Amino acid sequence: MPLVTASQWSEFLDRHAGAHLLQTAEWGQLKTEFGWCAEHVVVDDSGALLLFRDLPLGLSLAYIPKGPVGEDWEALWPEIDARCRARRAAFLKVEPDLWEHQGIAPGLQDDFRPSPHWLQPPRTLVVDLGDDEETILGRMKQKTRYNIRLAERKAVVVRSSDDVRGFHGMMQVTGERDRFGVHSLTYYQRAYELFHPYGACELLVAEYDGQPLAGLMAFARGERAWYFYGASTDQERNRMPTYLLQWEAMRWARDKGCRYYDLWGVPDADLEALESQFTERADGLWGVYRFKRGFGGKLVRAVGSWDRVYNPALYALYRLYVRFRGSGE
Repeated sequence: MPLVTASQWSEFLDRHAGAHLLQTAEWGQLKTEFGWCAEHVVVDDSGALLLFRDLPLGLSLAYIPKGPVGEDWEALWPEIDARCRARRAAFLKVEPDLWEHQGIAPGLQDDFRPSPHWLQPPRTLVVDLGDDEETILGRMKQKTRYNIRLAERKAVVVRSSDDVRGFHGMMQVTGERDRFGVHSLTYYQRAYELFHPYGACELLVAEYDGQPLAGLMAFARGERAWYFYGASTDQERNRMPTYLLQWEAMRWARDKGCRYYDLWGVPDADLEALESQFTERADGLWGVYRFKRGFGGKLVRAVGSWDRVYNPALYALYRLYVRFRGSGE
């Protein structure tokens, strides 16, 4: 039977240490509690966490985040198609856990079309944690190293915390200041509760004299760690708490055996464009690129977002919506 339970899916992932965090049963559970429905499909030694979101008139959209898992994807597609049709999906969106230099996975070019819309950021910076700390620091921009040391000299302390409510408060301040959307307190709390008990998530807070100044939630699985959520207050910013906070998150990831730290999202532009424009732009992810670029990460881009269409008329409406929204009208 291709459909398996969440616990069976976790057992399957135990054989795939390189699978992305967004393919875990815990991620499926988190999304299920906030408007999606999760299914787990396994065929031989390949599988996928498949998410569905309800649409009007009994329809849905389907999504595979950073998957499928395994190598024989072509054997999976008939089973995934069957699940999508059973749930009357208008289309299936797949965002594979592959970088462009690794090439397109089998079947995507023939049976899918490139999507005009991504759910996860396509481009990111990945820091190599495989060397000693001084070498990692040496690859950073000089100003970033200076700010890390400055925060230490100015008595900023980073500690682990379970105060998700306090972190959410900082997220609200950051969202208002930098003009981006923030999840609910319950969302961050459930993410922490699902991943922290087995060491896959840490909430780190930078403080000065007992006052929280910045916080982040980092996640880890296998050789990789991810910086998903970060926030800061408007107090004591001259102490550069966010720089020391990121460095301590990298040290946490190294202690867990991670080789790579994904800063999770920069503008979707090549390096030349990023470096020539980041001082002039602050819209979207441009506002965080100036900060993230200093940590010595390698710029990489995912292979793409790919759509498999089941209802052409609804898919055409979706493309019009994406185009209209992107036009800023």
